[in-house]
Amino acid sequence: MGNSALKAHLETAQKTGVFQLTGKGLNEFPEDLQKLTSNLRTIDLSNNKIELLPPLIGKFSFLKSLALNNNKLTVLPEELCKLKKLETLYLNGNHLRQLPAAFGQLSALKTLSLSGNQLRTVPTQLSGLRHLDVVDLSKNQIQNVPDTVGELQAIELNLNQNQISQISVQISHCPRLKVLRLEENCLELSMLPQSILSDSQISLLAVEGNLFEIKKLRELEGYDKYMERFTATKKKFA
Repeated sequence: MGNSALKAHLETAQKTGVFQLTGKGLNEFPEDLQKLTSNLRTIDLSNNKIELLPPLIGKFSFLKSLALNNNKLTVLPEELCKLKKLETLYLNGNHLRQLPAAFGQLSALKTLSLSGNQLRTVPTQLSGLRHLDVVDLSKNQIQNVPDTVGELQAIELNLNQNQISQISVQISHCPRLKVLRLEENCLELSMLPQSILSDSQISLLAVEGNLFEIKKLRELEGYDKYMERFTATKKKFA
């Protein structure tokens, strides 16, 4: 990638507030971007080979959307958590094992996508995020869903294609959770909290590809209550 090409991208970004440079084999975050810390609203550096996100990421105080899908990130800097206006964060297809301790300070975050990483649990930091709508943690190595999930504010939680064999009953206390995806995990029917059916807000529960037949789910107490919510939601969107 030549300097002149990068310069052209920077000039465009200065006018539009959008910097997009995908699939260019970049090994590092372009340092020249720091000239635009007050301009940029969107950064997309997906499909590159970036291994480290530098601390200067914390200076983009107006950033609303950050996409770093399909890079080689193993950790995220604590400075990322300073982005108080960040609403969407896409980090699919990296090598992340955990989130920074201060991740709960990303107070404007609405969409978080971490599909295809190496997370082993649902990060407790997510419980502090008050405006979360969608959380995608599919295709990780998550084995259990801890009690802290009960404080999650998300409307949709995607846990497809993990190794989940245990789920805290607290998940049925999530105040806004409507869609719960648990396809292709390691769940026995006895490990699925019945309160998800009888006593939660969840109106779409996707559990195909686990260690039980779907028709067995229909025999559980509370299934009719779940179907009432499911049908009501279907009507609303029809």
